[in-house]
Amino acid sequence: MDNVESAEAAGDHFPTTRVLTADGVVSLIGCLMGNPFINAVYIGHPGWKAMGGRIGYSAATGLMVIVLSWFGVISLMLAIIPVVAISPILLYIGMLICAQAFQTTPREHAPAVALALTPHLAAWATVLINGALGAAGMQFPAVHAGEFVAKMQQNGVLFHGLEVMGGGSILTGLVLGAIGVFVIERKFINASAFALAGAVLTFFGFMHGEAIGLGVTPGVAFAYLAVAAFLFGVARYGAVPVMERTGTVAAPAE
Repeated sequence: MDNVESAEAAGDHFPTTRVLTADGVVSLIGCLMGNPFINAVYIGHPGWKAMGGRIGYSAATGLMVIVLSWFGVISLMLAIIPVVAISPILLYIGMLICAQAFQTTPREHAPAVALALTPHLAAWATVLINGALGAAGMQFPAVHAGEFVAKMQQNGVLFHGLEVMGGGSILTGLVLGAIGVFVIERKFINASAFALAGAVLTFFGFMHGEAIGLGVTPGVAFAYLAVAAFLFGVARYGAVPVMERTGTVAAPAE
């Protein structure tokens, strides 16, 4: 679905139902043939399009992977070619995706885009800290329960906050971004609805949590609920003018 939206922003329309159906059917066929990996549409449609890639590029890639896998060449290539040699193209695609997020959305929505990126940055920082602790030979349950997290906090590394903010970063980014957009557009009822959805998702651990459960992070869920109530109150009782995308301000309705 993210890829469909990304392609739409790049000027290419694909029916979401057809894309999801094809993706699921191909994955099921692969499973029946013993493939443990699901099929996935690779992110970065605008980047591949800018590089000149079309359907022929995808077809040629698929055929080449079949040939290389059949003759066992992929294992040899992975042993010879370092991973860092492949990273630049991924970095290039990531830069294009990030640029597209700001270029193809209304300019006044830029703060919402930045807000939506914060959970992913927190998740990335958490992964780095986890890797550093693992390299140091520290067991994570002991780290969580011990004094190390407190010492990190005293030195400005808010590990627990990063962990909570980065939990379920994809959903968190979508919800925060939507709230930001609707607040910017003064559509406070819609913003309140997304905040309420955030409260429900957070309570059950889909957002701001390491695992699905009940009351995973109740404080954060209550915060979303409070924001939802506040935004609903603003929409219900506040006389706030509506901001049009042109930048003009329309008078509130009588």
